Amino acid sequence: MDSERPSPVIAAAFCLLLVGTQISKSSALVAAPDSNPPYPKAISDLKEAIVKGLGLQADDFKISGFDLRDALVGRSVAYEFDVEIENKVLPLKLLEDVNRWEYVDLPIFQMENSARPGEENVLLERRKVDDQMPVLAPFQLAGPMELWIQDAKDMRISLPHDVDAGVLKKVILADGAVVTVKGARSVSLRHPVELPLPLNVTNNGFATGLISLAERFQDAARSQEDGPLLSLRIVGPTSLTSPAPSSPSSSNRLKLKRLAPGLVELSSASKKRDVGSDAISALDLQGDATALLAPDHFSTLWPVVSINGSNSNLLGFEALLSSLLGPRANKEGSFKLLKADVSAQTFVKIGFEVEKRLKEGDVAGIPEWRTKPSTVRMHFEVLAKVDGNRIVPERVVQVNPLIAEDSVAQSALLGNITMSKMPIVHQPPNPFML
Repeated sequence: MDSERPSPVIAAAFCLLLVGTQISKSSALVAAPDSNPPYPKAISDLKEAIVKGLGLQADDFKISGFDLRDALVGRSVAYEFDVEIENKVLPLKLLEDVNRWEYVDLPIFQMENSARPGEENVLLERRKVDDQMPVLAPFQLAGPMELWIQDAKDMRISLPHDVDAGVLKKVILADGAVVTVKGARSVSLRHPVELPLPLNVTNNGFATGLISLAERFQDAARSQEDGPLLSLRIVGPTSLTSPAPSSPSSSNRLKLKRLAPGLVELSSASKKRDVGSDAISALDLQGDATALLAPDHFSTLWPVVSINGSNSNLLGFEALLSSLLGPRANKEGSFKLLKADVSAQTFVKIGFEVEKRLKEGDVAGIPEWRTKPSTVRMHFEVLAKVDGNRIVPERVVQVNPLIAEDSVAQSALLGNITMSKMPIVHQPPNPFML
């Protein structure tokens, strides 16, 4: 998001439902009215962006809250795609569920002399975290393709033993070469690609449409003679590792060839091999990967061959793509993927309060016996993304902290009249009364 134009993003954030990020009202954050500690610059910029995005006027509104002691931090994976269908570009933005929200003291929350008297214990109670950005779970890529490495001065390459290849800027994966990428913060498409149609529908619980599309795209990449058809940019990987061989006699080994300073080529020792079977079953991520690994009888999605056809995210994306293509999904043709970006993100959820001054026409519908309020308070919750030293608002929703109940006196229910004006009701005589 461009920090100089927050309004379009805020407006779009109200219409965009991010997958898996439904903010529950029961756990909504409500800003404390008397809790306004000094704001770090990131929080001040977030507040300013929200004010501009909502179109609030300083004369009519007063914003309070943004208490960092109530801010919740969560980690997730964001997917951004730009699909071009018949000269029409459709942007897609998806977000995985945030499994856990925590009270974490991020570096951008801190500022010089920010601790007020009596708040030292509160700051110490927060769990400190490193400045390192969140990373994606380890995943597996198969050639033919080229990888452009960004910010990888300390990256190591293992085949399966460590190899001194210097500072790598570009790695070419030949056909049959499979590597495991660990520690990457994001993966994106460098150049648009044209994908063939038709897209078959999902059958028997497997994403047969995307699998078939990936196989045809892989065949086109193999037949490309003037360079790799697929080019990816990886930000911040810590290692490129060759999958361990399933047996001592296995040919699942990679050869490294230096083509230029910062440029190497990785090729498989075996010229002909099935990427979707031996390499997948032999991979061991030591329990730290969340990506689903494919057994031998599952089809895999090239080039990310660590994802199998029964992955729920893959099935959901295929259904979404089919709905976008419409009748064209079953016809011969093609569509373009202009942008594909997968990144690990840190999100912040924080509450704030807006106090609005009421005018004469804003108090209609209130009973005459009730005191007319001069102000109204509205509670909001913002879901924002941490982008370097900035906090970019993604979605703002209004929350109801409690259900207001009116207590009315009995005299008001009876018309607010005195007992002397009430009619006298004579009970029928009772012969048993003295």
